[in-house]
Amino acid sequence: MRVTFLGTGTSQGVPVIGCNCPVCASLDFRDKRLRSSIHLEIAGKSLVIDTGPDFRAQMLREQISKLDAVIFTHEHKDHTAGLDDIRPFNFMQKKDMPVFATTKVLNQIKREFAYIFEEVKYPGVPQVKAETISKDEVFEIEGISIHPIEVMHYRLPVLGFRIGDFTYITDAKTIAPRELEKIKGSKVLVLNALQSSHHISHFTLDEAIEMVHLIQPEKAYFTHISHKLGTHADVERKLPDHIRLAFDGLKFDLV
Repeated sequence: MRVTFLGTGTSQGVPVIGCNCPVCASLDFRDKRLRSSIHLEIAGKSLVIDTGPDFRAQMLREQISKLDAVIFTHEHKDHTAGLDDIRPFNFMQKKDMPVFATTKVLNQIKREFAYIFEEVKYPGVPQVKAETISKDEVFEIEGISIHPIEVMHYRLPVLGFRIGDFTYITDAKTIAPRELEKIKGSKVLVLNALQSSHHISHFTLDEAIEMVHLIQPEKAYFTHISHKLGTHADVERKLPDHIRLAFDGLKFDLV
């Protein structure tokens, strides 16, 4: 499995429009964060988790020319707004794009992208095959088994996903004991760490570190990062050796 961080920023991205704080003004490329998403290459298959507003730019930057499916964590715009840009994959691959999400998320997508799901479609709109998933059932994409993990984004259920020894979680504030058991044993864990100060719906940096200590993966990466966390260089210096801040374009292989 090869994991590529397409974006590691929060809903506004970094830099934030109109902000001149040290993070937004930073010249370090690691402090330039598009909205959170990852790309997975597994056994010749290409999967994306979440298509945020920056999806097109992310696909171009990483030169991704094949996509077998899209999986959604939840319905917020910073995770779904780029869905229209699957069209080139429809044209190249000459097939509908399988889109995996819970019923609630699919219903929201159908409202926001109503033109995709109309009975009589305008020529050239995205071609989607909606696939319903549940937090309690393992599902497969092209023979790849994916285990959903429910986390709470304040009061909103969000799905994380475990594939083999890799677990990806974003937009979490709490994780129930039953769901934690699904994560334990992961070699690599990706977790959101928004900022240092309290937030109603996201892990703070300290809360994310505590969660890593509880789950005990071999390696952890933090994502969904706000400009309020601090510069990449400053924060990394304070982290234990097995925990790193992810950054846009970061890649690693997991055997």
